[in-house]
Amino acid sequence: MSFKVENLEAKNMVKLIIEASAEEFEKGVQAAYLKNRNKMAVPGFRKGKVPRQVIEKMYGTEVFFEDAVNAIIPDAYAKAAEESGLDIVSQPSIDVVQLEKGKPFIFSAEVAIKPEVTLGDYKGIEVEKADLEVSEEEINAEIDKARKQNSRKIAVEDRAIVDGDEAIIDFEGFVDGVAFEGGKGENYSLKIGSHSFIDTFEEQLIGKNIGDEVEVNVTFPEDYHAADLAGKPALFKVAVKEIKAEELPELDDDFASEVSEFDTLAEYKEDVKKTVAERKEKAAKTDKENAVVEKVVANAKMDIPEAMVETQVRQMADEFAQRIQSQGLSIEQYFQFTGLTPDKLLEEMKPQAVKRIESRLVLEAVVKAENIEASDEDVEKELENMASMYQMEIEKIKEFMGPNEIEAMKKDLAVQKAVDFLVESAVEK
Repeated sequence: MSFKVENLEAKNMVKLIIEASAEEFEKGVQAAYLKNRNKMAVPGFRKGKVPRQVIEKMYGTEVFFEDAVNAIIPDAYAKAAEESGLDIVSQPSIDVVQLEKGKPFIFSAEVAIKPEVTLGDYKGIEVEKADLEVSEEEINAEIDKARKQNSRKIAVEDRAIVDGDEAIIDFEGFVDGVAFEGGKGENYSLKIGSHSFIDTFEEQLIGKNIGDEVEVNVTFPEDYHAADLAGKPALFKVAVKEIKAEELPELDDDFASEVSEFDTLAEYKEDVKKTVAERKEKAAKTDKENAVVEKVVANAKMDIPEAMVETQVRQMADEFAQRIQSQGLSIEQYFQFTGLTPDKLLEEMKPQAVKRIESRLVLEAVVKAENIEASDEDVEKELENMASMYQMEIEKIKEFMGPNEIEAMKKDLAVQKAVDFLVESAVEK
């Protein structure tokens, strides 16, 4: 395997031209034949015993090419990427250049490389001083959350639906007079005001009573995930079966003793104040870090290749899908419930992806400029934190950590040290 590197017109984009020799390609084709020969049925031959030449004569000499190149490309690209010494920050865009029997197999891989960062002012950044005072409104808001968490649902029979109620409904949706798939539900619990249903569906139930049969008219979003429904008006026939309201507990000493370790409301309030103060202090620290980093990023210059952004967006989308699955939903169900599409989700994630990339690149530049390093002691402390978090022995954690993982950890720790350095040098006004 050999390769060469070409710089492309787009800044921080390069093309690797990778060549596998004719002998390497032939080995790949032979491996593909051995892998697939049991699937080939040729009259006069037992399955798995058909000579390669016979199969190629029947199906063409290219019959095994696709499997061969699919086997060759990943290893050849990985080897070329490593030997090139390039700091590649995107998935490769692969294109076959030459694919002929008896000749070298040649393909290209377009990739983005990490852009250079020119730092502007990054020391002594001015930020606003945070207000850490805890107001009575903040204390009451925190207590109200506890009251809602300890509320109970009560059946309502003497009034109509109001905003905030939970309505138990049967419904069926129609487009052009025809019921559509997925548009029917029975005994469905709908929180009015949650905006979990499309358009003004929930608002149209306000003022309705138990036993009412309602026709709800809505319009599906233009970018709705189901193309046959996108942008179309729909009619839902809805039957209101139950109405439930939220009843909050009385704010007294009994409530305080039930939700806390304190006997009186006054003691509970004082503890809530302390909790809110700690949270505000932690939030202020995070806000200060973000504000400082944002200003340092704004002062810096860099050219981020689009392929790098696309790779980051895809990574974020995968992480998002995993979070959704951990909550018991598939990403397909999420799209159905929200009306989002995969393309729209990726587009919405793009600004955050750019922000992540810019912040990381700038912080790495600060690490380099200030010769910041993570020590072995820093790594050991981080491993201890991980062991505590996952409730595992630290030696077990170390067993899972190879040299590459340790090196990545060191880089992350150095970046966090860069954040600390920037914050310590910042000026509050």
